[in-house]
Amino acid sequence: MKLFNVGAARPAINLARASAANDLVQRTLAQHGLAAPVGQAGQTDVTHMPWVNDMLAKLSGARPQSGSLHDPVPDGAVFQGDTFACASGSRRYRLYVPASASDGAQGVVMMLHGCTQTPEDFAAGTGMNALADLNGFVVVYPAQSRGDNAQSCWNWFSRGDQRRGRGEPAILAGLAQQVSAKYGVTRDETFVAGLSAGAAMAVILGETYGDVFSAVGAHSGLPMGSAKDVPSAFAAMAGSALVSPDPVASCHRVRTILFHGSADRTVHPSNADGIARRVCNAGSGQSVETSMTGETAGRTYTRNISSDAGGCGFLEHWIVEGLGHAWSGGQPNGSYTDPRGPDASSEMIRFFFENAREDI
Repeated sequence: MKLFNVGAARPAINLARASAANDLVQRTLAQHGLAAPVGQAGQTDVTHMPWVNDMLAKLSGARPQSGSLHDPVPDGAVFQGDTFACASGSRRYRLYVPASASDGAQGVVMMLHGCTQTPEDFAAGTGMNALADLNGFVVVYPAQSRGDNAQSCWNWFSRGDQRRGRGEPAILAGLAQQVSAKYGVTRDETFVAGLSAGAAMAVILGETYGDVFSAVGAHSGLPMGSAKDVPSAFAAMAGSALVSPDPVASCHRVRTILFHGSADRTVHPSNADGIARRVCNAGSGQSVETSMTGETAGRTYTRNISSDAGGCGFLEHWIVEGLGHAWSGGQPNGSYTDPRGPDASSEMIRFFFENAREDI
């Protein structure tokens, strides 16, 4: 799974990104003794290298999609599509409303897919709709626009999409607020989670819109500010993230649960450590650190928990041994999933709701 697309960007920065991407592709191919076709003005002509995507997918260990992405919707539930628009732009989305929420939703969970994925694919792979049926919460799945990123990646590495009040954070936060208001859900029961590029954007939303989201779930993601452009994004994915500034202090610490595979060759596991540091630095006062190990479906894991003086956990960091760049405990009918190991979806929902009304 690629976390960004080096060939598609917004019109105002197309030329800069294309130049940086061209240089990076040339250097990468040269390191492996390969030569790329050259087009006009000496530019690498990636449009005539259809094998590149296949090669990158194999190198990342990504598992192709299988099965149906359109699971039957239970009686009384609704899985509908719509479009949200605001001053910063618009995005399509799918909204899942379970029958159990007919008398009032227990919360809203925003799920941000990874690159090349769709809302339907992500819903199938994470099994989040089934959890919504059991627990009575609404799930919103925004869809990245191909016009804003040709690989459907959230632009986590763009400076313009790392700030409050503009770009993708403003669009996504506005959508979450609209859905929460419609179903009478407060900030305490509004959450965001994502995979890969979606996880990186979820982390950005947690830091820029802590007044909208009360908790974040990041699977195989990167810390906010770890990249500012395409070259630094590659470096961050490899484990050489930029030194991120300390998070802006706020009256609420946004609780965070992290999942990362020890065998992730697409996003280095050190990025989860970077997210954890920022969460800890955002708060004040002493914390209590505990650690435990376990095994699920043949996969061992370490679960590190940080709690405040009152015993409320504000950070969980799960390290799953042998897991690659895939959703832990995911369903086989979605892409980038691994059925072995702890169930990331269930653990995130448990973490979100168990202390939903605690101000930290």
